[in-house]
Amino acid sequence: MNPPAQRAPARFWLMKSEPAECSIDDLAAAPDQTVPWIGVRNYQARNFMRDAMQPGDGVLFYHSSCAEPGVAGLAEVASSAYPDATQFDPASPYFDAKARRDAPRWLHVDVKLVAKTRLLPLREMRQRPELATMLLLRPGNRLSITPVSAAEWTAVNALLNAPPAR
Repeated sequence: MNPPAQRAPARFWLMKSEPAECSIDDLAAAPDQTVPWIGVRNYQARNFMRDAMQPGDGVLFYHSSCAEPGVAGLAEVASSAYPDATQFDPASPYFDAKARRDAPRWLHVDVKLVAKTRLLPLREMRQRPELATMLLLRPGNRLSITPVSAAEWTAVNALLNAPPAR
């Protein structure tokens, strides 16, 4: 008898979305509260989805490029990576003329809502020493997907459950 396959320990991610494109409320209203994370056109972020993300990984759902950016909810990775169909659609803003169906350049995962939370604003995150190592807070970081350490995940969850800073 073979021992059961062991899953790698859960990983955690911060995934940025512009609320006008897909907000936490849009995720909550989606069928099965799940959306495909389409439109990623950065190789490093694509590689995170392709090589490291696994179903069940935790996600900090982050609103970006808006009046008050911040963590708006918790989600989880709900699928393995698969080709992003928008790369093949000439009508899509994410169309990539160099992408081929037999060799897609861009992949995505599905993301499922776990909980809508209070907004944890970026300005509040910057004030917390326990979050000083977050890639999100490094100057010049513009990646739409970044890994989050277990300690950062725990700290953000504690802040989401605490009263907002004044």
